[in-house]
Amino acid sequence: MVKFEVIFIGLILYLAEGKREIPIGAIFHGDNYEAEIAFKYAIERVNMHEKHFELVPNVKYVSPEDSYKTERKVCELASEGVTAIFGPSSMLTSGIVSSICKTIEIPHIITHWDPEPIGGWDPEQQAMTINLYPEADVLSRALHDLIVDYTWKSFTIIYDSDEGLMRLKDVLQIHEPGDSPITIRQLDDDVDYRPLLKDIQTSGESHIILEVNPDKILDILRQAKEVKMLEEYQSYIITSLDAHTLDFEELRYSRSNITTLRLMDTKSFDIKNAVHDWEQGEARMKKIFRVSPEHVRTESALYNDAVKIFATAIRELDATEEIEASKLSCGNKNLRQWPFGLRIVNYMKVKTEHGITGPIIFDDYGRRTHFQMEIIELNRQEGFKKIAVWDPTNGIIYTRSQEDVDLQIVESLQNKTFIVASRLGAPFLMMKERKEGEYFEGNNRFEGYSLELIDGISKILGFQYRLELVPDGKYGSYNKETKRWDGLVKQLLDRRADLAICDLTITYERRTAVDFTMPFMTLGVSILYAKPVPQPKDLFSFLSPLSLDVWVYMATAYLGVSVLLFFLSRMAPADWESAHPCKQDEAEEVENIWDMVNALWLTMGSIMGQGCDILPKAVSTRVVSGMWWFFALIMLSSYTANLAAFLTMERMDASIESAEDLAQQSKIKYGAVLGGSTLSFFRNSNFSTYQRMWAAMESTRPSVFTASNDEGRDRVLKGRGLYAFLMESTSLEYITERYCELTQIGGLLDSKGYGIAMPVNSPYRTAISGAVLKMQEEGKLHQLKTRWWKEMYGGGRCDEHATTSAADSAAELGIDNVGGVFLVLAVGCFCAFILGIMEFLWNVRKVAVDEKVTPWEALKAELKFAMNLSITTKPVHNVPSESSSSRSSMRTESRRGSDSVGRMHNIRAGASLLNVDKIGFMFK
Repeated sequence: MVKFEVIFIGLILYLAEGKREIPIGAIFHGDNYEAEIAFKYAIERVNMHEKHFELVPNVKYVSPEDSYKTERKVCELASEGVTAIFGPSSMLTSGIVSSICKTIEIPHIITHWDPEPIGGWDPEQQAMTINLYPEADVLSRALHDLIVDYTWKSFTIIYDSDEGLMRLKDVLQIHEPGDSPITIRQLDDDVDYRPLLKDIQTSGESHIILEVNPDKILDILRQAKEVKMLEEYQSYIITSLDAHTLDFEELRYSRSNITTLRLMDTKSFDIKNAVHDWEQGEARMKKIFRVSPEHVRTESALYNDAVKIFATAIRELDATEEIEASKLSCGNKNLRQWPFGLRIVNYMKVKTEHGITGPIIFDDYGRRTHFQMEIIELNRQEGFKKIAVWDPTNGIIYTRSQEDVDLQIVESLQNKTFIVASRLGAPFLMMKERKEGEYFEGNNRFEGYSLELIDGISKILGFQYRLELVPDGKYGSYNKETKRWDGLVKQLLDRRADLAICDLTITYERRTAVDFTMPFMTLGVSILYAKPVPQPKDLFSFLSPLSLDVWVYMATAYLGVSVLLFFLSRMAPADWESAHPCKQDEAEEVENIWDMVNALWLTMGSIMGQGCDILPKAVSTRVVSGMWWFFALIMLSSYTANLAAFLTMERMDASIESAEDLAQQSKIKYGAVLGGSTLSFFRNSNFSTYQRMWAAMESTRPSVFTASNDEGRDRVLKGRGLYAFLMESTSLEYITERYCELTQIGGLLDSKGYGIAMPVNSPYRTAISGAVLKMQEEGKLHQLKTRWWKEMYGGGRCDEHATTSAADSAAELGIDNVGGVFLVLAVGCFCAFILGIMEFLWNVRKVAVDEKVTPWEALKAELKFAMNLSITTKPVHNVPSESSSSRSSMRTESRRGSDSVGRMHNIRAGASLLNVDKIGFMFK
């Protein structure tokens, strides 16, 4: 070992012979030991490769707060002829060095964060300063892009100094008016951070940005673990570029996501080579120094790169003009400037280099504006692992595949037991019916769709679960007065459950509080209502095609047309004619056959479609008759077309058919589950119909809202058509499969889905969504729904009932439907029979009088003739005392006289109708 050192030192001395010395100064604080080592051995490596010059370090030490001593040390370095000054890392002392270097034009190279001064950068003031630390605004933009990529809408910033807030300028500007407020909490001098962390936990915040000194990071995270703030739902972003140098071994297995940024690629050859130089150099000095590339501090790497880029500038400029060091004075009397300083700085600004910290590019102010950062995440197996890179041009580019992410999540699920919150409600979750001697515990207490769904997911992903009921039995709604959630959502926000599964609808409001998987079932809001009760069978159903009003109007029209025909026929000359058709021209008297009976008979024959053996002759009466025929034809066609439909259709009570029908009436009340998504749908809708329905529901007393779907179902059953229940179609379908007296009214009022809820930013959402998708593709979700909706506990019973009803409706018409027609026919036949008997007896009386026989003899003779079916002609009855010719002549004369008197009477009556001075009607 000693021989190797002698050879190495000899080699350095050999290479140093004939080289021109170029002194460079550096100012360090007492805690910059690693940075000092990096600076010293970076110079040593440069000197090994340079042939014409040798960099000679001159190191001074000052306190970070001692500005007076800092000024004196700078002047000492200037008097010793240094060509550049590196450091210090304190903003206070660095400003003093920068001012002096600007005056005597010596390059000043710094490696710490330097905020933009109030009023902006002064080109003259920054003329001699080069800063290798990332420019403040660009670094802030990197944090901004990371937060946006993580979709953090709200977060809490924990900081310990004003400089920290200045570094987060862009982060604070990403807040929009509609976003949740950003909380900013400052650490005090107390080293117990638990009260602060508990306050954050109580607020429900799960996103935290740590902008603190690296020395405090581990203490904060350890105490966060103690108060259960390092669970899988919390996420941390550490802004310090030196967070990777800390020992996270004790926190590696925490389930929280911890992300930070790093300025260097710890696997690069440059950093491994530099670390080797540091360790070997210290070993030669009989000192022990150990550091791995993964734990190199950012400041140390920047010092290494600063020496490298300065040496490059000296080499390039020295090739054209020999650079000589000058001893300068800070005093006003002997003040002069180094002639090469400004040239070196300007060259460094335009020169592009690549060092341990990646590409090195400066702007006109000497600020490093282009750089590349690694986004690293704490990993159980490897510690911090790179997951993406960021640069100002391309933003975030992930270096790991989605398969790697999914695999990591699935691996973390293997030994996890999820607490799954749910609520009772058929068919999603029900208590098992215990038989005598049976005892259930744990998950075996339950059964239903939700249980089998989460069981299928657990088998795919390999996790365990414990099912628990939500205490208040609610789904989850936000109370604007208390500003708190209830139900399943509250369980997730309070971290009392990892998942929530039931008929929980994915809504915008809930989505702001929790995350959801992809929907495992789609649905919409619909209306549950009682089926209308069929009316008793009616013998007179054949009257149904026309309403009572139409029948009344028809009867009125019938009488009106008959009367009109009667008067028009008596007024029309064409309807007055001779009684003998062969003596029309010779007749001395004419007669009118259109009495009121004939008019009524003609009208009746027309409406019955049978016509009449007498027809009107006048134009006016024919027009009236034709119009009546047309009317009768239309009415008869309409009646015939609708008769079958009305006879086969069960007459129902007045019913609703849609949400519009509900909104337009006030007799039937309607409501929904209090605190459910259906109620939120109506409350938040902008559609006028739904707004009107919400106003009606809210103002109705007693309340129309229910605590559960079962209560709503029972209320519909008991309401007897006076209550409708608004609910989700899946639950409605389950109910109507088992309660055949209930039905769905109308279609779906919206479209949405059920999803599995979990805390915001849960790392398991993608994996669980993938399992749901897999079950859907394999048809298992369809099988589950068929099993619990149509097979279990009475499912499908109403399908059989509906089939039977459909068969009945397609059968032949029964006597209950058309019996009235036969009844009317029987009554008519009976009336006709009675009239026939009366007419027969009246005729017997006339025969008895005409033939001068007793009524009994006349009755026997007429009955005997009527009962002899072989006789087709009937002789005229004769009076015994007179000859047939005399009797015939007498009857003829008598009839003529009677007819003559009748005709004269009718003529006088018709004339009286035309007399305007005498108003009256004569009916004979």
